[in-house]
Amino acid sequence: MALALKNGSSKVGTKSAPKTKVSQYDWKGKNKKGAVVSGIAQGLSEEAVRSELKRQGVTIIKMKKRQVIEFLEPHIKPMDIAMFSRQICTMLGAGVPIIQAIQLLSGSHEKSRMREMLTDIANDVAGGIPLSKAFSKYPKYFNDLYCDLVAAGEQSGALETIYDRIATYQEKAEMLKSKIKKALMYPTVVVIIAIAVTAILLIFVVPQFEDIFKGFGAELPAFTKMVVELSRWMQANWLIPAGTLFASFIAFKYCLTHYPRFRDAVQRWSLKIPVIGNILRKAALQRFASTLSTTFAAGIPLVEALVSAAGAAGNALYRDAVLDVRNEVVNGMQMHMAMRTTMVFPDMLTQMVMIGEEAGSIDDMLAKIAGIYQQEVDDAVDGLSSMLEPLIMVVLGVLIGGLVIAMYLPIFTMGSVIK
Repeated sequence: MALALKNGSSKVGTKSAPKTKVSQYDWKGKNKKGAVVSGIAQGLSEEAVRSELKRQGVTIIKMKKRQVIEFLEPHIKPMDIAMFSRQICTMLGAGVPIIQAIQLLSGSHEKSRMREMLTDIANDVAGGIPLSKAFSKYPKYFNDLYCDLVAAGEQSGALETIYDRIATYQEKAEMLKSKIKKALMYPTVVVIIAIAVTAILLIFVVPQFEDIFKGFGAELPAFTKMVVELSRWMQANWLIPAGTLFASFIAFKYCLTHYPRFRDAVQRWSLKIPVIGNILRKAALQRFASTLSTTFAAGIPLVEALVSAAGAAGNALYRDAVLDVRNEVVNGMQMHMAMRTTMVFPDMLTQMVMIGEEAGSIDDMLAKIAGIYQQEVDDAVDGLSSMLEPLIMVVLGVLIGGLVIAMYLPIFTMGSVIK
Protein backbone atom coordinates (compact mmCIF):
# COMPACT_ATOMS: atom_id res chain seq x y z
CA MET A 1 0.00 0.00 0.00
CA ALA A 2 1.47 3.33 -1.05
CA LEU A 3 1.65 5.95 1.66
CA ALA A 4 3.02 9.51 1.35
CA LEU A 5 5.43 10.60 4.04
CA LYS A 6 4.26 13.89 5.62
CA ASN A 7 2.03 14.76 2.71
CA GLY A 8 4.65 13.46 0.35
CA SER A 9 7.14 16.18 1.15
CA SER A 10 10.29 16.36 3.26
CA LYS A 11 12.94 19.01 3.74
CA VAL A 12 16.55 17.96 3.48
CA GLY A 13 19.93 19.44 2.82
CA THR A 14 22.45 21.62 4.51
CA LYS A 15 23.25 25.29 4.07
CA SER A 16 23.51 26.08 0.39
CA ALA A 17 25.37 28.55 -1.71
CA PRO A 18 23.24 31.41 -3.06
CA LYS A 19 22.95 29.87 -6.51
CA THR A 20 22.30 26.26 -5.38
CA LYS A 21 18.86 25.07 -6.44
CA VAL A 22 16.58 22.78 -4.49
CA SER A 23 15.29 19.90 -6.62
CA GLN A 24 12.32 17.60 -6.21
CA TYR A 25 12.48 13.79 -6.25
CA ASP A 26 9.77 11.16 -6.61
CA TRP A 27 10.62 8.26 -4.33
CA LYS A 28 9.30 4.85 -3.33
CA GLY A 29 10.49 2.72 -0.45
CA LYS A 30 9.64 0.70 2.68
CA ASN A 31 9.25 2.02 6.20
CA LYS A 32 10.36 0.33 9.43
CA LYS A 33 7.22 -1.85 9.43
CA GLY A 34 7.89 -3.08 5.91
CA ALA A 35 4.97 -1.17 4.39
CA VAL A 36 5.48 0.39 0.96
CA VAL A 37 5.53 4.19 1.14
CA SER A 38 6.06 6.83 -1.53
CA GLY A 39 6.06 10.58 -1.94
CA ILE A 40 7.85 13.66 -3.14
CA ALA A 41 10.92 15.04 -1.36
CA GLN A 42 12.98 18.13 -2.01
CA GLY A 43 16.67 18.62 -1.38
CA LEU A 44 19.95 19.97 -2.67
CA SER A 45 20.96 16.60 -4.11
CA GLU A 46 19.76 13.00 -4.44
CA GLU A 47 22.30 11.92 -1.81
CA ALA A 48 20.90 14.44 0.67
CA VAL A 49 17.35 13.21 0.05
CA ARG A 50 18.37 9.58 0.48
CA SER A 51 20.20 10.42 3.70
CA GLU A 52 17.20 12.24 5.19
CA LEU A 53 14.75 9.49 4.24
CA LYS A 54 17.09 6.87 5.70
CA ARG A 55 17.20 8.89 8.93
CA GLN A 56 13.40 8.71 8.99
CA GLY A 57 13.55 4.93 8.67
CA VAL A 58 12.75 4.60 4.98
CA THR A 59 14.58 2.09 2.78
CA ILE A 60 14.61 3.46 -0.76
CA ILE A 61 13.47 1.17 -3.56
CA LYS A 62 13.66 3.71 -6.36
CA MET A 63 14.06 7.45 -6.75
CA LYS A 64 13.78 9.77 -9.73
CA LYS A 65 14.47 13.48 -10.06
CA ARG A 66 11.56 15.54 -11.34
CA GLN A 67 12.33 17.34 -14.60
CA VAL A 68 11.33 20.99 -14.60
CA ILE A 69 11.15 23.19 -17.71
CA GLU A 70 12.35 26.57 -16.41
CA PHE A 71 10.44 28.91 -18.71
CA LEU A 72 7.18 27.06 -17.98
CA GLU A 73 7.62 27.42 -14.24
CA PRO A 74 5.26 30.05 -12.75
CA HIS A 75 7.05 33.17 -11.57
CA ILE A 76 6.88 34.58 -8.07
CA LYS A 77 4.36 37.42 -8.00
CA PRO A 78 4.01 40.27 -5.48
CA MET A 79 0.81 38.65 -4.19
CA ASP A 80 2.83 35.51 -3.38
CA ILE A 81 5.10 37.62 -1.18
CA ALA A 82 2.09 39.31 0.43
CA MET A 83 0.55 35.90 1.17
CA PHE A 84 3.88 34.67 2.56
CA SER A 85 4.04 37.70 4.88
CA ARG A 86 0.50 37.10 6.15
CA GLN A 87 1.27 33.40 6.76
CA ILE A 88 4.45 34.29 8.67
CA CYS A 89 2.46 36.76 10.78
CA THR A 90 -0.14 34.09 11.59
CA MET A 91 2.46 31.46 12.46
CA LEU A 92 4.44 33.83 14.65
CA GLY A 93 1.20 34.68 16.46
CA ALA A 94 0.69 30.96 17.06
CA GLY A 95 4.12 30.69 18.66
CA VAL A 96 5.94 28.97 15.78
CA PRO A 97 9.66 29.94 15.64
CA ILE A 98 10.58 31.98 12.54
CA ILE A 99 12.97 29.34 11.13
CA GLN A 100 10.39 26.57 11.47
CA ALA A 101 7.72 28.83 9.97
CA ILE A 102 9.80 29.53 6.85
CA GLN A 103 10.70 25.84 6.54
CA LEU A 104 7.05 24.80 6.72
CA LEU A 105 6.08 27.35 4.06
CA SER A 106 8.99 26.38 1.82
CA GLY A 107 7.96 22.72 1.88
CA SER A 108 4.29 23.34 1.10
CA HIS A 109 4.40 26.11 -1.51
CA GLU A 110 3.14 25.14 -4.96
CA LYS A 111 5.78 27.15 -6.87
CA SER A 112 9.23 25.57 -7.09
CA ARG A 113 10.96 28.96 -7.41
CA MET A 114 9.37 30.05 -4.12
CA ARG A 115 10.32 26.77 -2.44
CA GLU A 116 13.95 27.16 -3.51
CA MET A 117 14.13 30.76 -2.31
CA LEU A 118 12.50 30.07 1.07
CA THR A 119 14.67 27.00 1.64
CA ASP A 120 17.79 29.07 1.03
CA ILE A 121 16.51 31.82 3.37
CA ALA A 122 15.69 29.28 6.10
CA ASN A 123 19.16 27.73 5.79
CA ASP A 124 20.79 31.18 6.05
CA VAL A 125 18.79 32.09 9.17
CA ALA A 126 19.55 28.69 10.72
CA GLY A 127 23.23 29.42 10.05
CA GLY A 128 23.10 32.63 12.09
CA ILE A 129 22.41 35.24 9.39
CA PRO A 130 19.82 37.87 10.44
CA LEU A 131 16.44 37.43 8.77
CA SER A 132 16.58 40.86 7.10
CA LYS A 133 20.00 40.03 5.59
CA ALA A 134 18.73 36.69 4.31
CA PHE A 135 15.83 38.47 2.59
CA SER A 136 18.16 41.09 1.11
CA LYS A 137 19.77 38.37 -1.07
CA TYR A 138 16.56 38.48 -3.13
CA PRO A 139 15.97 42.20 -3.81
CA LYS A 140 13.62 41.37 -6.70
CA TYR A 141 11.09 40.06 -4.19
CA PHE A 142 12.12 41.70 -0.90
CA ASN A 143 12.94 45.36 -1.48
CA ASP A 144 14.76 47.74 0.87
CA LEU A 145 11.48 48.72 2.55
CA TYR A 146 10.67 45.10 3.37
CA CYS A 147 14.16 44.39 4.70
CA ASP A 148 14.23 47.62 6.75
CA LEU A 149 10.90 46.76 8.39
CA VAL A 150 12.04 43.22 9.20
CA ALA A 151 15.30 44.61 10.64
CA ALA A 152 13.30 47.01 12.81
CA GLY A 153 11.19 44.09 14.04
CA GLU A 154 14.28 42.04 14.84
CA GLN A 155 15.86 44.89 16.80
CA SER A 156 12.68 45.72 18.74
CA GLY A 157 11.68 42.10 19.35
CA ALA A 158 8.24 42.76 17.86
CA LEU A 159 8.57 40.75 14.65
CA GLU A 160 4.96 39.53 14.82
CA THR A 161 3.62 43.11 15.01
CA ILE A 162 5.91 44.24 12.21
CA TYR A 163 4.83 41.33 10.01
CA ASP A 164 1.20 42.23 10.58
CA ARG A 165 1.95 45.73 9.30
CA ILE A 166 3.99 44.39 6.38
CA ALA A 167 1.22 41.99 5.35
CA THR A 168 -1.49 44.65 5.66
CA TYR A 169 0.60 47.13 3.68
CA GLN A 170 1.33 44.64 0.89
CA GLU A 171 -2.28 43.46 0.67
CA LYS A 172 -3.57 47.01 0.33
CA ALA A 173 -0.87 47.87 -2.22
CA GLU A 174 -1.71 44.84 -4.37
CA MET A 175 -5.42 45.53 -4.08
CA LEU A 176 -4.88 49.09 -5.29
CA LYS A 177 -2.65 47.93 -8.14
CA SER A 178 -5.21 45.32 -9.16
CA LYS A 179 -8.02 47.88 -9.26
CA ILE A 180 -6.05 50.23 -11.51
CA LYS A 181 -5.03 47.39 -13.83
CA LYS A 182 -8.63 46.21 -14.15
CA ALA A 183 -9.79 49.73 -14.94
CA LEU A 184 -7.21 50.07 -17.73
CA MET A 185 -7.49 46.48 -18.98
CA TYR A 186 -11.08 46.74 -20.23
CA PRO A 187 -10.58 49.65 -22.67
CA THR A 188 -7.22 48.23 -23.77
CA VAL A 189 -8.72 44.85 -24.67
CA VAL A 190 -11.67 46.46 -26.46
CA VAL A 191 -9.37 48.70 -28.53
CA ILE A 192 -7.17 45.71 -29.48
CA ILE A 193 -10.24 43.72 -30.52
CA ALA A 194 -11.54 46.69 -32.53
CA ILE A 195 -8.24 47.01 -34.37
CA ALA A 196 -8.15 43.27 -35.07
CA VAL A 197 -11.74 43.21 -36.36
CA THR A 198 -11.09 46.26 -38.56
CA ALA A 199 -7.99 44.61 -40.03
CA ILE A 200 -9.90 41.38 -40.74
CA LEU A 201 -12.69 43.30 -42.47
CA LEU A 202 -10.23 45.26 -44.61
CA ILE A 203 -8.14 42.23 -45.61
CA PHE A 204 -10.79 39.52 -46.07
CA VAL A 205 -14.29 41.03 -46.27
CA VAL A 206 -13.89 44.24 -48.29
CA PRO A 207 -12.23 42.40 -51.26
CA GLN A 208 -15.41 40.27 -51.61
CA PHE A 209 -17.50 43.41 -51.92
CA GLU A 210 -14.97 44.90 -54.35
CA ASP A 211 -15.61 42.01 -56.78
CA ILE A 212 -19.33 42.77 -56.59
CA PHE A 213 -18.75 46.50 -57.16
CA LYS A 214 -16.84 45.79 -60.39
CA GLY A 215 -20.04 44.51 -61.99
CA PHE A 216 -21.91 47.75 -61.28
CA GLY A 217 -20.22 49.55 -64.14
CA ALA A 218 -20.41 52.96 -62.43
CA GLU A 219 -18.36 55.27 -60.29
CA LEU A 220 -18.29 54.25 -56.62
CA PRO A 221 -19.01 56.76 -53.83
CA ALA A 222 -15.90 58.57 -52.59
CA PHE A 223 -16.13 57.00 -49.10
CA THR A 224 -16.41 53.48 -50.53
CA LYS A 225 -13.54 54.14 -52.93
CA MET A 226 -11.36 55.28 -50.01
CA VAL A 227 -12.13 52.11 -48.01
CA VAL A 228 -11.42 49.91 -51.07
CA GLU A 229 -8.04 51.62 -51.61
CA LEU A 230 -7.24 51.16 -47.92
CA SER A 231 -8.19 47.48 -48.23
CA ARG A 232 -5.86 47.02 -51.21
CA TRP A 233 -3.01 48.66 -49.31
CA MET A 234 -3.65 46.43 -46.26
CA GLN A 235 -3.65 43.27 -48.38
CA ALA A 236 -0.30 44.17 -49.91
CA ASN A 237 1.37 45.72 -46.85
CA TRP A 238 -0.33 44.27 -43.75
CA LEU A 239 3.06 43.32 -42.33
CA ILE A 240 4.05 47.00 -42.12
CA PRO A 241 1.41 48.11 -39.55
CA ALA A 242 1.59 44.79 -37.70
CA GLY A 243 5.38 44.91 -37.54
CA THR A 244 5.34 48.58 -36.56
CA LEU A 245 2.92 47.98 -33.70
CA PHE A 246 4.87 44.97 -32.45
CA ALA A 247 8.26 46.71 -32.75
CA SER A 248 6.89 49.83 -31.03
CA PHE A 249 5.58 47.77 -28.14
CA ILE A 250 8.89 45.90 -27.70
CA ALA A 251 10.90 49.13 -27.97
CA PHE A 252 8.64 50.85 -25.45
CA LYS A 253 8.98 47.99 -22.95
CA TYR A 254 12.76 47.88 -23.47
CA CYS A 255 13.16 51.61 -22.93
CA LEU A 256 10.99 51.49 -19.82
CA THR A 257 13.22 48.77 -18.38
CA HIS A 258 16.67 50.03 -19.41
CA TYR A 259 16.38 53.82 -19.57
CA PRO A 260 15.42 55.49 -16.26
CA ARG A 261 15.05 58.93 -17.87
CA PHE A 262 12.58 57.59 -20.41
CA ARG A 263 10.66 55.78 -17.66
CA ASP A 264 10.56 58.94 -15.54
CA ALA A 265 9.31 60.98 -18.51
CA VAL A 266 6.53 58.45 -19.18
CA GLN A 267 5.50 58.47 -15.53
CA ARG A 268 5.36 62.28 -15.44
CA TRP A 269 3.42 62.40 -18.72
CA SER A 270 0.93 59.77 -17.49
CA LEU A 271 -0.23 62.19 -14.78
CA LYS A 272 -1.45 64.57 -17.50
CA ILE A 273 -3.81 62.06 -19.13
CA PRO A 274 -7.42 63.17 -18.56
CA VAL A 275 -9.22 61.20 -15.81
CA ILE A 276 -6.57 58.44 -15.73
CA GLY A 277 -3.90 60.92 -14.63
CA ASN A 278 -6.04 61.89 -11.63
CA ILE A 279 -6.33 58.23 -10.59
CA LEU A 280 -2.57 57.69 -10.92
CA ARG A 281 -1.92 60.86 -8.91
CA LYS A 282 -4.15 59.77 -6.04
CA ALA A 283 -2.68 56.26 -6.14
CA ALA A 284 0.84 57.69 -5.80
CA LEU A 285 -0.25 59.82 -2.82
CA GLN A 286 -1.90 56.78 -1.23
CA ARG A 287 1.29 54.71 -1.59
CA PHE A 288 3.38 57.55 -0.18
CA ALA A 289 1.15 58.01 2.88
CA SER A 290 0.71 54.27 3.49
CA THR A 291 4.45 53.52 3.20
CA LEU A 292 5.48 56.43 5.41
CA SER A 293 2.88 55.48 8.03
CA THR A 294 4.00 51.84 8.09
CA THR A 295 7.73 52.56 8.29
CA PHE A 296 7.43 55.39 10.82
CA ALA A 297 5.16 53.31 13.06
CA ALA A 298 7.72 50.49 12.92
CA GLY A 299 10.29 52.74 14.55
CA ILE A 300 12.32 53.61 11.47
CA PRO A 301 13.64 57.21 11.65
CA LEU A 302 11.69 59.73 9.57
CA VAL A 303 14.63 60.51 7.28
CA GLU A 304 15.04 56.83 6.35
CA ALA A 305 11.28 56.35 6.16
CA LEU A 306 11.03 59.16 3.61
CA VAL A 307 13.55 57.39 1.38
CA SER A 308 11.41 54.24 1.45
CA ALA A 309 8.26 56.28 0.78
CA ALA A 310 9.93 57.97 -2.21
CA GLY A 311 10.66 54.63 -3.83
CA ALA A 312 7.18 53.28 -3.08
CA ALA A 313 5.34 56.27 -4.60
CA GLY A 314 5.61 54.64 -8.02
CA ASN A 315 5.91 57.89 -9.95
CA ALA A 316 8.98 59.98 -10.75
CA LEU A 317 7.29 63.29 -9.94
CA TYR A 318 6.39 62.25 -6.40
CA ARG A 319 9.59 60.30 -5.88
CA ASP A 320 11.67 63.40 -6.56
CA ALA A 321 9.33 65.55 -4.47
CA VAL A 322 9.59 63.20 -1.46
CA LEU A 323 13.39 63.13 -1.76
CA ASP A 324 13.36 66.94 -1.76
CA VAL A 325 11.23 66.82 1.40
CA ARG A 326 13.72 64.43 2.93
CA ASN A 327 16.61 66.81 2.22
CA GLU A 328 14.73 69.71 3.80
CA VAL A 329 13.88 67.61 6.87
CA VAL A 330 17.58 66.75 7.26
CA ASN A 331 18.30 70.49 7.29
CA GLY A 332 15.82 70.99 10.14
CA MET A 333 12.61 72.00 8.35
CA GLN A 334 9.29 70.54 9.49
CA MET A 335 7.91 67.95 7.10
CA HIS A 336 4.67 69.77 6.30
CA MET A 337 6.58 72.93 5.43
CA ALA A 338 8.97 70.98 3.24
CA MET A 339 6.00 69.39 1.49
CA ARG A 340 4.51 72.81 0.74
CA THR A 341 7.73 73.99 -0.91
CA THR A 342 7.56 71.21 -3.51
CA MET A 343 4.21 72.53 -4.87
CA VAL A 344 3.24 68.91 -5.55
CA PHE A 345 1.24 67.77 -2.52
CA PRO A 346 -2.40 68.86 -2.05
CA ASP A 347 -3.22 71.32 0.73
CA MET A 348 -5.39 68.74 2.50
CA LEU A 349 -2.45 66.35 2.74
CA THR A 350 0.01 68.94 4.05
CA GLN A 351 -2.54 70.24 6.58
CA MET A 352 -3.17 66.76 7.98
CA VAL A 353 0.57 66.12 8.18
CA MET A 354 0.93 69.43 10.07
CA ILE A 355 -1.76 68.34 12.55
CA GLY A 356 -0.04 64.99 12.95
CA GLU A 357 3.31 66.62 13.64
CA GLU A 358 1.83 68.96 16.25
CA ALA A 359 -0.10 66.15 17.95
CA GLY A 360 2.85 63.74 17.84
CA SER A 361 0.83 61.12 15.96
CA ILE A 362 2.05 61.52 12.41
CA ASP A 363 1.87 57.77 11.68
CA ASP A 364 -1.83 57.62 12.63
CA MET A 365 -2.59 60.73 10.57
CA LEU A 366 -0.76 59.32 7.55
CA ALA A 367 -2.71 56.07 7.89
CA LYS A 368 -5.97 58.06 7.78
CA ILE A 369 -4.72 59.97 4.73
CA ALA A 370 -3.89 56.69 3.00
CA GLY A 371 -7.40 55.44 3.74
CA ILE A 372 -8.94 58.60 2.26
CA TYR A 373 -6.96 58.32 -0.95
CA GLN A 374 -7.66 54.58 -1.15
CA GLN A 375 -11.39 55.33 -1.13
CA GLU A 376 -10.99 58.13 -3.67
CA VAL A 377 -9.08 55.82 -6.01
CA ASP A 378 -11.77 53.14 -5.66
CA ASP A 379 -14.52 55.65 -6.48
CA ALA A 380 -12.54 57.10 -9.40
CA VAL A 381 -11.88 53.65 -10.87
CA ASP A 382 -15.57 52.73 -10.63
CA GLY A 383 -16.48 56.05 -12.27
CA LEU A 384 -13.92 55.50 -15.02
CA SER A 385 -15.37 52.10 -15.87
CA SER A 386 -18.88 53.55 -16.13
CA MET A 387 -17.69 56.46 -18.26
CA LEU A 388 -15.60 54.36 -20.65
CA GLU A 389 -18.36 51.94 -21.61
CA PRO A 390 -20.40 54.40 -23.74
CA LEU A 391 -17.20 55.95 -25.10
CA ILE A 392 -15.94 52.56 -26.25
CA MET A 393 -19.29 51.83 -27.88
CA VAL A 394 -18.97 55.08 -29.86
CA VAL A 395 -15.44 54.17 -30.99
CA LEU A 396 -16.55 50.69 -32.06
CA GLY A 397 -19.56 52.16 -33.84
CA VAL A 398 -17.43 54.60 -35.80
CA LEU A 399 -14.83 51.99 -36.82
CA ILE A 400 -17.00 48.96 -37.58
CA GLY A 401 -20.11 50.90 -38.55
CA GLY A 402 -18.11 53.12 -40.89
CA LEU A 403 -16.77 50.11 -42.78
CA VAL A 404 -20.23 48.53 -43.05
CA ILE A 405 -21.73 51.77 -44.38
CA ALA A 406 -18.91 52.14 -46.91
CA MET A 407 -19.59 48.64 -48.24
CA TYR A 408 -23.36 49.01 -48.51
CA LEU A 409 -23.39 52.59 -49.80
CA PRO A 410 -23.14 51.51 -53.47
CA ILE A 411 -25.95 48.99 -52.92
CA PHE A 412 -28.17 51.69 -51.43
CA THR A 413 -27.68 53.75 -54.61
CA MET A 414 -27.89 50.73 -56.91
CA GLY A 415 -31.03 52.01 -58.62
CA SER A 416 -29.21 55.00 -60.08
CA VAL A 417 -25.98 53.13 -60.76
CA ILE A 418 -27.05 49.94 -62.57
CA LYS A 419 -28.40 50.59 -66.09
